[in-house]
Amino acid sequence: MAKKVLVVKTKYGSFYCIFEPEKDMGGYMVEARSLTGAISWGKTLTEAKHMITVAIEGFIEAKAIAEAETRGIVRINKQKNSGLVT
Repeated sequence: MAKKVLVVKTKYGSFYCIFEPEKDMGGYMVEARSLTGAISWGKTLTEAKHMITVAIEGFIEAKAIAEAETRGIVRINKQKNSGLVT
């Protein structure tokens, strides 16, 4: 199978994604080219499309929160994990 370039629609717009057959595990590895680091995998083409949609939306939301924190618009409460509860 050859790689495919498909448009994936998300709540933040449409993105060109590259779907490549995964030889070792089967399924498809998928990458959103315009968002460095937005990658995912799925057993089927349909599952891979869903998983990259989730990855793209998470990427955009995390970036927006990080930028808002940098600008002082929001404050992220960073608490250390106290460990396991017994």
